[in-house]
Amino acid sequence: MLFTKRLRDGVRRGRIRCSVRIWKTPRVKVGGRYAMDDGSIVVDSITPIELSDITCDLARESGFDSVDDLLGVARHGRGDNVYLVRFHYLPPGAWDTPKRGRARRREW
Repeated sequence: MLFTKRLRDGVRRGRIRCSVRIWKTPRVKVGGRYAMDDGSIVVDSITPIELSDITCDLARESGFDSVDDLLGVARHGRGDNVYLVRFHYLPPGAWDTPKRGRARRREW
């Protein structure tokens, strides 16, 4: 997943943890790991939404000042399907831990 330069610091700091994307078809998959700078983005969920679901709060949560600001960046391709992608950032060298249940202890 690519982010504009002005959003990358917020992503790295964990302040931005979602993105609205307008694609023909999804370009990421849940659990997928995508390079960003020296670290990685790990996709937690991808949900189809409508343009009308994009609120000022969602725009701010995505790192934008307004819905118009978000759509100005998101509408750069030929797609017409809107997706809300939730993710987390892994800094360089970090290991991602599964979010399902507790790890089992091995007994030798």
